[in-house]
Amino acid sequence: MTQHSPKEHFRSYLVTQGLKSTRQRDLILDEFLRAGAHLSTEELYLRLREQHPHIGYATVHRTLKLFADCGIAEPRHFGDGQTRYESCGAEGHHDHLICTDCGAIVEFENPQIEALQESVARQHGFRIERHRLELYGRCRECQR
Repeated sequence: MTQHSPKEHFRSYLVTQGLKSTRQRDLILDEFLRAGAHLSTEELYLRLREQHPHIGYATVHRTLKLFADCGIAEPRHFGDGQTRYESCGAEGHHDHLICTDCGAIVEFENPQIEALQESVARQHGFRIERHRLELYGRCRECQR
């Protein structure tokens, strides 16, 4: 089966929804993918604004929702009242450490945690379809 790039996937989604592929949406997607971070609408808007002042906040917001609807981004809520979007790239599953002081978000992978979750699920006759692990605390910098 052929793996489509996020751009191809997004364009196909727009066609199926009867929506237009626009230059603004392409610019927003390029910046979103380039950022490789957990971005709020405001953060992505500010990244775009300098070079593309014609792109409005509402356009960025609606486009991020389209990314989530088509499956190339996942909305995340880390307890700060903002929705952040994370690319659903091929990097595989990871979990998050979130600093409750400065808001830093650290991604991590741990095979032992994944294996333990699978073991617990099996013990209870449960099949995991998806999961999310978020650990909240204070980062090294904020502990100083």
